[in-house]
Amino acid sequence: MPGWDIILSLADVTDVIEFIDRNKEMLNGKYKLTLVFIFIVLTKCAIGSTQDVNIVQAKSPLGHDIKMQWWKDARFGIFIHWGLYSALDNELSNLLQNRTGIYAQSCWLMATADISKERYEKLAPRFNPVKFNAAAWVDTIKNAGAKYVVITSKHHEGFSMFETKVNNYNIVAGTPYGKDPLKALSNECKMAGIAFGVYYSILDWHHSSQEVNPNGKNYKKYKYNLMKKDAKAQYVSDMKTQLREIIEQYDPEILWFDGDWVKWWTTEDGCDLSNYLRSLKPSLIINNRVGKREKTDGDFGTPEQKIPDAALGYDWETCMTMDKYAWGYNKYDKEFKSSTDLLKNLVDIASKGGNYLLNVGPDAEGVIPKQSVKRLYEIGQWLKVNGDAIYGTSAGPFPQPVWGRYTKKGNVVYAHIFDWPKNLQLEIPAQAKLKKAVLLTPKNQVCLKTGKLESQTVIYLPKKAPFKTISVVILEFENL
Repeated sequence: MPGWDIILSLADVTDVIEFIDRNKEMLNGKYKLTLVFIFIVLTKCAIGSTQDVNIVQAKSPLGHDIKMQWWKDARFGIFIHWGLYSALDNELSNLLQNRTGIYAQSCWLMATADISKERYEKLAPRFNPVKFNAAAWVDTIKNAGAKYVVITSKHHEGFSMFETKVNNYNIVAGTPYGKDPLKALSNECKMAGIAFGVYYSILDWHHSSQEVNPNGKNYKKYKYNLMKKDAKAQYVSDMKTQLREIIEQYDPEILWFDGDWVKWWTTEDGCDLSNYLRSLKPSLIINNRVGKREKTDGDFGTPEQKIPDAALGYDWETCMTMDKYAWGYNKYDKEFKSSTDLLKNLVDIASKGGNYLLNVGPDAEGVIPKQSVKRLYEIGQWLKVNGDAIYGTSAGPFPQPVWGRYTKKGNVVYAHIFDWPKNLQLEIPAQAKLKKAVLLTPKNQVCLKTGKLESQTVIYLPKKAPFKTISVVILEFENL
């Protein structure tokens, strides 16, 4: 029989039921009901101390793994940066021309160009994304092979892309568009089987509680903006109200925070906010930027614009722009990564046990740029054939080869070939017995000849690679 410490480590009643189902052969019916009943009673008794409930959950590797399993299986998601910065007027938009790095990002322009709140507010009355079509967006996302989406609900500029009662500085109350795109997108995602997630900035350049750029034209003063005296409690209360609205109105699976670098935000603040959110929805997946990006903050790490050299030993996700610099729409940024490079990123990340959150920045009319749509379609076409080598896989079991990467699922290893070997041989450092090797092609699967060379397993390849981007060989071992 399982110990009570294991039962109480599970995240919620659903986890208990799943645990019982996995162990149904050793549990009789009466014991099943007893376990569920006791867990419900204990949970109800502890509800007066939400923090204590969530401390138990935070210390529960089993509960965490159950909650995170769909996310880890997904491996590929789409990030969407969309806000007032997507609708800059000509004067402000021109400020992005010939800029690089942080200065080329429309979502940072209020800071980097030292734009006043009053000037920036004038963008709202002209923001009217009449071409926004949630169903079309979801079709693009699903055709790309992505399994989840994370969209900005409020970026650092402080403008809310959803209906909120906290203020009128939002897309429903403050623009001629007057509709809630997050509601439409969340509904479409749920119908399409795409997990829906929301980004929310901890800092807010527009909120009255914060001293923005107090010492002149220096964007770092925006980045590290100060909290006015005795104003933090009200601001945090407003944050919690908006986050409750988001959970109640859109039922997201992921909350993706940013802006944790401000000095007035503490690890304790992050813990308090996490506990509050999990009291509303225990299954929420929350990134590490809710705290101070320590390994113990949130459910997963968030390397930005880079891929770690090796597996990190915990759940993580690389977020990355599709073009060179811009998260939000920037008409001047034309240096898009190729589809091949994006696919290599996806495979490289999966081979190290991570997820890939690839960004798109819709324009002022609500249209995803055609360059992004094209690349997403090409990624999706590759995943239609090779998706099993990405979804539900773990980090590769062998050292990284010069010709590509490995991913693994059970006794199956997927060899992702970036560079087709000139000698037409793959040398695999495997001691386990290889049952078969199969090459995936756009039309069928081709069995390959295999052999042994000292301690290496050798796979003999045809002269031509079936894909111009990345080709995959399935290696099924007897016991790996």
